Amino acid sequence: MRVVVAEDHFLLRDGLVRLLGAYGHEVVAAVDNGPELRKALVAERPDVAIVDVRLPPDFSDEGLRAALEAREQVPGLPVLLLSQYVEPLYARELLADGAGAVGYVLKDRVTNGSEFLRTIEQVAGGGTAMDPEVVSKLLARKVRDRRLGSLTGREREVLALLAQGRSNAGVAESLVVTEKAVTKHIGNIFTKLGLYPGESDNRRVLAVLAYLEG
Repeated sequence: MRVVVAEDHFLLRDGLVRLLGAYGHEVVAAVDNGPELRKALVAERPDVAIVDVRLPPDFSDEGLRAALEAREQVPGLPVLLLSQYVEPLYARELLADGAGAVGYVLKDRVTNGSEFLRTIEQVAGGGTAMDPEVVSKLLARKVRDRRLGSLTGREREVLALLAQGRSNAGVAESLVVTEKAVTKHIGNIFTKLGLYPGESDNRRVLAVLAYLEG
């Protein structure tokens, strides 16, 4: 994969570059601020971008904004956000275009290089990968969309796992049910959320978006 890395801390940025190189991936740009990130994403059009949410010059949401602006010019550009904090709004904004290829990982929960690489590859392949802690924060919100209110407890569990980027097999393994049962639950979720065949190229992404907004 061709990767752009955006991280203002030198040691972490250098560590990411070395890790990716060790697994045979090419880092085409490694930057430490928002303006350079925007330029690199549009110029290089990487297979995936690994982006710290807070970058210079503002140290607020500069990394996110740069990624969003780049996706306007390069639709569907895969972006994996890195953050020290759970900030669900960022995930919702990135998912808003329904294109998928987004992820949200908490830095202090990245403890395994191979697993982290699988998450990167999942996002690069067009999937979504939400940290379980981000998902749990979303579950704790009191205000819910009416459509989500029609879901059963099991359907909510399935949707939460989809938000983490799990495949049907992964959901089945987590819930200790058959893949056939998971497929049925997902079909019910699509119906209750008004996501019908032929209306979207990626109903899973739209279902996750509805969940994040709920």
